[in-house]
Amino acid sequence: MSLWPWQTAVKAVFLDRVTIVENYEREIHSPTRTMPIPSVIALRQYVKPSEHPAFTRFNLFLRDRFACQYCGSGKDLTFDHVVPRRLGGRTTWENVTTACAPCNLKKGGRTPQQAHMPLYRQPWRPTSWQLQDNGRAFPPNYLHTSWIDWLYWDVELEG
Repeated sequence: MSLWPWQTAVKAVFLDRVTIVENYEREIHSPTRTMPIPSVIALRQYVKPSEHPAFTRFNLFLRDRFACQYCGSGKDLTFDHVVPRRLGGRTTWENVTTACAPCNLKKGGRTPQQAHMPLYRQPWRPTSWQLQDNGRAFPPNYLHTSWIDWLYWDVELEG
C-alpha cells in the first residue's frame, strides 16, 4: 500500500496499469473528457518492490522515525553527512542521518566525535519492509473517508 499523487494515479489509469476501486467526489476536466479523481486504485499486475528503497529525504526521515539522531527533536529536520563531504563522506544510507537544523549547524563540518555529539543510532541501509514497518507509526496527516476499507491501521478519519 502506498500514497500516490492524484496526477500519477490518473496517468496510471490512462496507461491501463491500475483499476479504480474508489473515487473522490471532485472531477478533473480536459477539453474532451471529465473524470472523477481516483482515491483508491489497485495495480493490475503485481510489482515486486525492490529490496532496498531509493535514497530520498522522506525515506531517510522515515528510517530515522522523523527524529533528529543527535537530540531527538522532530522539528526543522534536515539531513547530515556523518562524515562530512569535505572529509570524503558520501551521500549514502550509511553516511547520512536525520538532524534538526540547530544540531546540524552545531555539528558543522565535523564528525560526531569531533563535535562531541554522539548519534542515537548509526546510519544504516534499510529494506523496503523496514520502511513500511516504520511508516505504520506515521500515518498521513489526512485520511479521506473513501480509504477506510483499505487501511490496515486503526484511524480516526477527517473529511
